Amino acid sequence: MFEVQQVRADFPILSQEVFGHPLVYLDNAATMQMPEPVLQTVVNHYHADNANVHRGIHALSERSTRALETARERVRAFVNAKSADEIVFTSGTTGSLNMLADMWFGSGCADGAVVTTMMEHHANFVPWQQACLKHGCDFLGAPLDEKGDLDMGELENLLSCHDVSLLAVTHVSNVLGTVNPIGEIVAMAHAHGVKVAVDAAQSIRHEVVDVQALDCDFLAFSGHKMGGPTGIGVLYGKMAELERLRPVRFGGEMVGDVRVAGTTFERAPLRFEAGTPNYIGAIGLAAAMDYLDNLDRAEVGKYEHELLAYAEERLAGIDGLSFLGNPEKRAGCLSFTVEGAHPFDVATLADKLGVALRSGNQCAQPLLYEAYDAHNITRLSPAFYNTYDEIDVAVNVLHRVIARIRSVS
Repeated sequence: MFEVQQVRADFPILSQEVFGHPLVYLDNAATMQMPEPVLQTVVNHYHADNANVHRGIHALSERSTRALETARERVRAFVNAKSADEIVFTSGTTGSLNMLADMWFGSGCADGAVVTTMMEHHANFVPWQQACLKHGCDFLGAPLDEKGDLDMGELENLLSCHDVSLLAVTHVSNVLGTVNPIGEIVAMAHAHGVKVAVDAAQSIRHEVVDVQALDCDFLAFSGHKMGGPTGIGVLYGKMAELERLRPVRFGGEMVGDVRVAGTTFERAPLRFEAGTPNYIGAIGLAAAMDYLDNLDRAEVGKYEHELLAYAEERLAGIDGLSFLGNPEKRAGCLSFTVEGAHPFDVATLADKLGVALRSGNQCAQPLLYEAYDAHNITRLSPAFYNTYDEIDVAVNVLHRVIARIRSVS
């Protein structure tokens, strides 16, 4: 049995008041809070072992380097990569996908169009779009069906009717919560000779992500979405794919031999980690993975699914509230609009009553503008440390603020 109150004790930030009201933090799709064991791991490293990695031969440097490479192995195990050398540390999902797009085109791999989907976060849309514009390649967006699921028939048409080199697709939508069937999508793409890059920012905590089972060629995610530090992320790539890519960030550590006439580069993954890596972030990320694995992830997933379903049921009782999408499988978030109440007003007034929600376009303008004709929405995204009582508080607050907004409109 999942004991939410026991887990909440690991997150002291949740015990505070905001504007005189107990905090109800429901913006976890943006950033999950950091549990105390992760914070202590970071503090302990600074206290005892901190030194730059891979360069020094003194004791602190060797301990710090060992901690970084242990973290790399921890990430490998968490996503079930074949080798720790397939794990590249980056600044986050956005950094991973920008770097991958630059390398993909800069290494001569982009011998055709890039296909993405209309539910992508800008981080898995704009880098590919801009790279295609720069290099004169087609950039295509696969549509959704009326429920908010990816239209698999239309996706296959794009892959079969165009010369496509890469498909960039999210695992879980940060707006609709749609869980895409990545294994099926990868198999479809590979049947057409297309490589696949997966944005796993929203799935890495909700789903068990097994890169070998999914058979994706690349996968990116961020630490702060799963209780780790900000500023750390991962780009996974199959070794055969990483070996095709040329680095696009240069500096110390990633080189072999440097001369006026030219430079040779380290093997993967070090060739992609120019300069001092965020080794503290990587160590914290590994601790976050330890924390999640120490919970019963099946029970956690069940609890989160039931909590989200309860939130959907309660929110549906608000007059004039409309959800975006009704996908076959949803995880992580609910996005909605309310007739007669602007999302900014809803989130601002809810905040004054202690409830943290997200409003705006969620960095998903193609989805909102073109698929749903909605420029801004409100999003509620619970985590496993949230409670049913907090959902009730949030819904009651929404009733109050919506009534207030309508009374002065």
